[in-house]
Amino acid sequence: MADADRLIICEHCDAVYQPVELRAHEKASCVRCHAIIQRHNSLGIEQRLALSVTAAVLWAFANVYPIMSIRLQGLSNSATLWDSIVALSQGPITFIALVAAVAIIVAPAFQLALLLWVLGYAHGHRRAPGFALCMRSLETLRPWSMLEVCLLGALVAVIKLAGLLDVLPGIGLFALAALSLLIIRIAGRDVRDLWGHP
Repeated sequence: MADADRLIICEHCDAVYQPVELRAHEKASCVRCHAIIQRHNSLGIEQRLALSVTAAVLWAFANVYPIMSIRLQGLSNSATLWDSIVALSQGPITFIALVAAVAIIVAPAFQLALLLWVLGYAHGHRRAPGFALCMRSLETLRPWSMLEVCLLGALVAVIKLAGLLDVLPGIGLFALAALSLLIIRIAGRDVRDLWGHP
């Protein structure tokens, strides 16, 4: 009988499988519902840890530096992610400001903190304290982290305002774009294979 800790359960139909060794670009599908249950992950622990540290630095850049700066008739203004949350909170849609803060600032920060915690211990060939809770939290946070939605919104704003004002994309926008790609790469479904590491 297979070791229960090494089994894979399809999240759509609860079918149970033993993990298989996959080569580059291969993926395993559930025979019952055809959902993807396993993918080849080309990144090792060291690479994922390095990308997580990079993502944490980019998160700080995206939150500190302006997303964009606008100029009109000698007047200029710039806005960071925090400024957009504050602006939303001062209107009649304060609840939306709270949701936006969770989706674009808090959830990614927790994701990165959990990844750094788990991967830091995995790099030392140990299992992090609270490993199971951290892994479940990463799964829970994944749908709440919406950096790519924020990035699309910022790009639309830059394009729309460019016809009316002088708009300069800021360092924060480039950091946000890179962070969105990294979060998708390192905090996606492939993080589940950490269950198999000591």
